[in-house]
Amino acid sequence: MITDTATEVSAQLSTEPSVIYAGDYLNKLTGEQIEYECRRRIDAGCSDLIVNFSRTELVNSIGISILLGVIDIAEKNGAKVAFSEVNETTVELFDMLGLTKHVNIV
Repeated sequence: MITDTATEVSAQLSTEPSVIYAGDYLNKLTGEQIEYECRRRIDAGCSDLIVNFSRTELVNSIGISILLGVIDIAEKNGAKVAFSEVNETTVELFDMLGLTKHVNIV
């Protein structure tokens, strides 16, 4: 597992599906890190991505926008994205903004 403590985004490299761990606050910086890791995995042939929100307490609008971009990139490349360990407040936010129409929450 790699970990970047400055942005608190980490990723599990060795398995399919590939798991990307979001930091405690999903904003522009951490969102871009998640997007980078997801793109890297898709480019390497990964078809199943899981973004794990177990450490995430807050998600801002830029973070939501970046997640929508990740979902779009995955769909265009035939990959699936799922979100895991999302807290109840964030699930409500994702549902209200329509993300749950495009991604499974597991």
